[in-house]
Amino acid sequence: MPDPNRFQTIHEIVKAAQLNLNQTHWDYLVGGTETETTLKRNRSAIDTRALNPRVLNDVSKVDTSGTIIGQHLDMPVLLAPIGSVQVFTPEGGAAAAKAAAEAGIMSIASSVCEPSLEEIAAASDAPKIYQLYVRGDEKWVDDTVERAIDSGYKGFCLTVDSAVVSRRERDISKRVVPTTAVSVPGDYSYQATLNWSTVERIKEKYDIPLIVKGIHRADDAIKAVECGVDVVYISNHGGRQLDQAPGTLDLLPDIVQAIKGKAEIAIDGGFYRGTDIVKAIAMGADAVGIGRLEAWSLAAGGAPTLVRCLQILSTEIRIALILCGVTSFAELDESFVCAGQAVVQPDVLSAFPLVDVTDPGY
Repeated sequence: MPDPNRFQTIHEIVKAAQLNLNQTHWDYLVGGTETETTLKRNRSAIDTRALNPRVLNDVSKVDTSGTIIGQHLDMPVLLAPIGSVQVFTPEGGAAAAKAAAEAGIMSIASSVCEPSLEEIAAASDAPKIYQLYVRGDEKWVDDTVERAIDSGYKGFCLTVDSAVVSRRERDISKRVVPTTAVSVPGDYSYQATLNWSTVERIKEKYDIPLIVKGIHRADDAIKAVECGVDVVYISNHGGRQLDQAPGTLDLLPDIVQAIKGKAEIAIDGGFYRGTDIVKAIAMGADAVGIGRLEAWSLAAGGAPTLVRCLQILSTEIRIALILCGVTSFAELDESFVCAGQAVVQPDVLSAFPLVDVTDPGY
């Protein structure tokens, strides 16, 4: 396997992933649903906010760490659940668990990835979260929660924005079976029956932190808090479910104000760079999920390259904190983020200006 230390920038990792993937799998990573407007708005929401630094503070020592559900993170980053991660690396979800352990962060294992939840749990000693798509009745759900608890997962996550599979036209136009469909066992119709009573029942029955992923609205965030949810996870599935939705960072301020610290907040959706992470934490998030960045790294070289990507991301975060004039995330607040004019057209790759998608060599 090539030496992952050859990568000195994240854009080099993205380029390597594109070279390694066939068109179908590349399109899965860079594409969204229908017009792909939601996907583009994720980046637009990030790019139209600027960092507003303080100066003349002693920043010779900087702490980049964070916490979520009582777990220490060397940086406030989560490896988001990816349903078909095994198409990018033979180790599947186990590779993400190993990389997270080495980087000092947490991974979230998808219920529709390989290998089994027990095998992913055994892949490393680092804390992990298990994410569920509902594929069975109440007993099936309970059995899955119990398996996750018995396997040592530190949190349990319900994804709630996927009552139906969206129309992903990159796949439709090529007449190929969607990448996710290959790895989705069970009866998908159960996902459409998921409701607040399921959330309440799991929270009442099981002693494990509960995360609800796919929150968009402030009133739903309030409802989640009323149900005892520990983490409100703002997500639009990376622009892969509902088209014409807002970018997730645009949703964050209202949800922060609505829940008033009664639950922790995670967010994902187009976050790829250290400055992206700093913006989200300054605006009130506790942790930021990265999905595409995780998959690009695994496609470029498996767990070692994902570790390398996280090292680069950590360096970017540290530099951003220093240049913002703070020594930790705790010193950030909303005053460090202001309106800013976007300088590029929003796109899934607009965070990587050195990746030339028109170059036939990629």
